[in-house]
Amino acid sequence: MADPWLALEFGVDPAERIAQVGAAHEAFLTAGAASHRVREVVRRSWERSARLDPEATPPVDLADDVLAAYRAVHPLARVLPLFRDLLGGIAQDGAHLMAVCDAHGRLLWVEGHPGVLRHAARMNFVPGARWDETHAGTNAPGTALAVDHSVQIFATEHFSRPVQRWTCAAAPIHDPATGRLLGAIDITGGDHLANPQSLALVRATARAAEAQLAVDRPPEPGVATVTALGRDEAELRFDGRRIRLGRRHSELLVLLLQHPEGRTGVQLGLDLYGDDRLHPVTVRAELSRLRRVLGPELLDSRPYRLRGTVRADFTTVADRLDQGDPAGALDAYPGSLLPGSDAPGVARLRRLIDGHLRAAVLAAGDPALLAAWTATPAGADDLTAWQALARALPVGAPRRPLALAHIDQLAGEYDLPRATWLQRR
Repeated sequence: MADPWLALEFGVDPAERIAQVGAAHEAFLTAGAASHRVREVVRRSWERSARLDPEATPPVDLADDVLAAYRAVHPLARVLPLFRDLLGGIAQDGAHLMAVCDAHGRLLWVEGHPGVLRHAARMNFVPGARWDETHAGTNAPGTALAVDHSVQIFATEHFSRPVQRWTCAAAPIHDPATGRLLGAIDITGGDHLANPQSLALVRATARAAEAQLAVDRPPEPGVATVTALGRDEAELRFDGRRIRLGRRHSELLVLLLQHPEGRTGVQLGLDLYGDDRLHPVTVRAELSRLRRVLGPELLDSRPYRLRGTVRADFTTVADRLDQGDPAGALDAYPGSLLPGSDAPGVARLRRLIDGHLRAAVLAAGDPALLAAWTATPAGADDLTAWQALARALPVGAPRRPLALAHIDQLAGEYDLPRATWLQRR
């Protein structure tokens, strides 16, 4: 079976493929449906990119001192020498670029031969530019972040026409301690990059970066970390173990983290099931199974509570908000807390975290923060946030037409009279 993440199968004529996909791209722009000749990962990405102007170039979010300060503290700065060691030769050969982006698709470093860099700058493939799918359409770093998987994007598979002369391969990079998405590593060049070697190279580079980050920051003995944002099943890392919990155990772990002082079985039952479905025996059985999974060193009883030091991604977001750092909170926020959970206690906490983060972003009024919030699943349909973004962007800003178009769409979906929201622009 062919690798779905590779752009070309062995023996396929690149020129013929460019023509086929190019025709499918034009048909998609006209009719909104993609041909079966387009890879599934590309078709889905085109659908996510459909609101974009195919002639537009991505906006620049960060520049000058702001970009320099952001890069200096970003975790991927620690592995930039590794990227240069592994990909530097390719980046200087006159045909390729090496790029590193953060989890929001903002390019942090773009390096290569000066001539290639000048050509890339014409499409805003420059440090500080926003290359997530929301702002740049289908492209290797943006799509790798969207699907959390390494991927090649070949020529006319790019949604934006100015990018279709390029081919790229990218792989996501995660924090080895928490699993949080940190960004992606990308190589960009001509059609010759559409081969298995380029995809294998960025995959290996991403894994090497994660290994180096793990060495640089070894896990603290006796400290457990929990990842529960943007995923329906939590993951626990403790003493070298990596445990993916089922839905109910994920909910219990989150509830125990929310109440470090401990909870009784009845309280946990109410948090899990609500008043009308309280089953104490079921709760005790679930807690007993959870203790076997976690081990007695982590879960105590009477009351039920977590022992030792347990850190969680959602508490990190809350802590940064308490410190008045909405940008840091957004960087630590890949999505809502256990979004598939309907447990009352988890749903309350999810609303609290999302609401607090949303309020902090709206209060800041910063276009970069508003753009980052509207790029999250929780903020994608937040009409108020999109209106705030449109107001915060100056007339003529490349992203403003996108914001106004999205406001149009949401207002129509919410059946709002045009004047109601138009007056708020």
